[in-house]
Amino acid sequence: MGTITALTSMLVLPWVFKFVWSPLIDGVRSPRWTLRSWILSSQLLMGCALIPLLVLDPATELGTLIPFLLLSTIAAATQDASIDALAISTVPLAERGSVNGWMQLGMLVGRSALGGGALLLNQRLGTSAVIVLLVAVVWSSSILLLFSKEPVSDEHEKQNVRMRLRALYPRMAAVARSRTTWLGLLFAAIAGAGFEGVGAVAGPFLIDQGFTQEEIGTFFALYSVAAMAGGALIGGYVTDRAGTRRSVAVFLLLLSATVCSLAALTAGAPELLQDLILPVMTLLYACIGMFTASSYALFMEITDPALGATQFSAFMGATNGCESWSGLVVGRIVPAFGYPIAFAAMACISLAALPLVRHMARTAPPVD
Repeated sequence: MGTITALTSMLVLPWVFKFVWSPLIDGVRSPRWTLRSWILSSQLLMGCALIPLLVLDPATELGTLIPFLLLSTIAAATQDASIDALAISTVPLAERGSVNGWMQLGMLVGRSALGGGALLLNQRLGTSAVIVLLVAVVWSSSILLLFSKEPVSDEHEKQNVRMRLRALYPRMAAVARSRTTWLGLLFAAIAGAGFEGVGAVAGPFLIDQGFTQEEIGTFFALYSVAAMAGGALIGGYVTDRAGTRRSVAVFLLLLSATVCSLAALTAGAPELLQDLILPVMTLLYACIGMFTASSYALFMEITDPALGATQFSAFMGATNGCESWSGLVVGRIVPAFGYPIAFAAMACISLAALPLVRHMARTAPPVD
């Protein structure tokens, strides 16, 4: 168990620190080597790094596999940063909410298919067949990308790599000095505390409320995923029409109110209010989807397009940090004070991020 948890923790690190090498994605580009090239090469590397799983046994040769697993994770994080940069540079401002909603939907479907779906197929087809299918899925998206076109947006894109890297330094310095950047990082680090805290203990919480393993499994496999996906699409649609900051503020308020409602239900008579807990939890996951789509659109809006991979990756790293510290704090509060106090406290921390929204100036111009 200790080896598995240590491996899992190590494989999360590239997602947290991908902003460290993201300047290469922003800088090492030319008319012949574009963001699409970064994505394609990352996908190729991801698939190649999984191939050793066909001949190595994880149970007895885990140490040999670790470098390949780490390489695949780094490639996946690089692909993610490249896709975000491509979206920031090409998606019109008025469509970023919807695009983030659909991206969240794709992420949830992929997580379900390549997570639980892969485990089910493994029982029927065997490990080797599943690995081949996983590699095929990764590379199949490359085929679609090959038929796409990436427009050259400005003269900066036509510079050679050395000129481009040199030009990035003052922009990175300006972003590092920007008040909006630090407000965005602070917002990313605390705004999700309410739902991240609940999510960290959701399983034990439902068990302590008297729900069966079957009920909990069904909720997480179906209802929570469907609610988050639907919420993401709704949130993206509303964001594009009502405005990014207004939508983020409204969804954050709704999210915090739902977490507080869950705390109130738990503080009441659980045996009388148990029937309301799962519906409120379902609403919570829908709110998570709405807030995620709108907040990611906000992060895109305050990101310098020339630093799409670097700056946006930093914001995403802060959201990962929020997930980490929220889970740690809730894990300490629940044993001492109970679920109601823990949930209410985390919701209040989320609300503390609300005033930050109006002070984040837009640095990314709309894409024509």
